[in-house]
Amino acid sequence: MAVKIRLARHGSKKRPFYRIVVANSESPRDGRFIEIVGTYDPLKDPPRIDLKAEKVVEWLKRGAEPTDTVKQIFKKAGITKKSQKAA
Repeated sequence: MAVKIRLARHGSKKRPFYRIVVANSESPRDGRFIEIVGTYDPLKDPPRIDLKAEKVVEWLKRGAEPTDTVKQIFKKAGITKKSQKAA
């Protein structure tokens, strides 16, 4: 089972709001997930990012692969530095 950290879209039409979730790579985008580790609201100025940093680092240590977009979000939030220091 390959585990990914990815975005799940919520919100109404033309008003996206995303949850950052840990999910099986075979699950649908907005389908079943293992755990919610944060949120991302691109409509705010600047875009709002709320993360549970401890959970994110724990999943990265377990081998969960973030998608390209989630990697950029983590980079803005400084998660990659935290995960390298914790390892």
